[in-house]
Amino acid sequence: MKVLVTGATGFIGGHLVEDLHNRGYSVIAMARKTSNISRLKELGLEIRYADLTDPPSLVEATKGVDAVVHLAAYYTFHGKKELYWKVNVEGTRSLIEACLKNGVTRFIYCSTTEAVGPVKNPPATEDVEPNPTYEYGRSKLAAERIVRSYGEKGLKYTILRPSGVYGPRNVNDVSYWFITGFAKKALWSYFIVGSGDTLIQFVHVKDVVQGFRLALEKEISIGQTYFITEDRAYTYNEVYQILADIVGREPPKIHISPVLAKLMMFPVEVAYKVLGKENFMWHVSTVDAVTQHRAYNIEKAKRELGYRPRYDLRTGLRETVEWYKQHGYI
Repeated sequence: MKVLVTGATGFIGGHLVEDLHNRGYSVIAMARKTSNISRLKELGLEIRYADLTDPPSLVEATKGVDAVVHLAAYYTFHGKKELYWKVNVEGTRSLIEACLKNGVTRFIYCSTTEAVGPVKNPPATEDVEPNPTYEYGRSKLAAERIVRSYGEKGLKYTILRPSGVYGPRNVNDVSYWFITGFAKKALWSYFIVGSGDTLIQFVHVKDVVQGFRLALEKEISIGQTYFITEDRAYTYNEVYQILADIVGREPPKIHISPVLAKLMMFPVEVAYKVLGKENFMWHVSTVDAVTQHRAYNIEKAKRELGYRPRYDLRTGLRETVEWYKQHGYI
């Protein structure tokens, strides 16, 4: 099978193209001309240059392939609204149009649990009413709806919603800031907002890759949506304890109210904005995020795809922390 992977130079994309290539798939990597393609060259992959904001380039990129795995996105939680819609929504539409123009009907779309957002009665199943709180999540939900609308035009789609993804080679992302900041004893890491009993769910990048590969291989996945994550959620108290054990420090013991946390965050967020720096951990909105449940049920993926996450959080974090240490991030 000849598979085009968009976002091939990204964190998930890099792991996915490597896995598919090693399993004998004919992998074509789509990348922008400004991307670092050194890893793709090492793997000997065919590279096609295209951009989600340039429809003609997408027509060229999708020629002669059997399936498209669409990972590329404008991924940040505090970005420009117009770019979320230009890249994530209209870019997805343009890519699907290019696929259909070239007779490519198999389409795997990488969404996110942020398209659902916080959960009132965890764990959520795939049919829960979405309530995204970030513009990023809203744009991904809108893109999901576009993908489904093309099912009526012959698109054999599958939508996967990974939760917070972590693992080796992940930098400048939410889990990266959380793990490295905690290991370096950042100021925020000495405090727990609220009780610490809020649920959060992570997934190791190799388990995400497993989900995408199974979706490609299983016809039952056509027309379906799946959560892809570990098979259990953790309280923030548990996460802090696990990470503390791994990096060799004490977990935070000071509980503060959300109101006080926001007062502490605000001046730092302003300073970061003035300096042009970004760190998810230093936003007032993050206080709301860590006091809302984000827990999701993967029984559908297990039942229909045979998905079985191989990494529990302790094992995955230990591997990730070791990679960060080896590469000078901690």
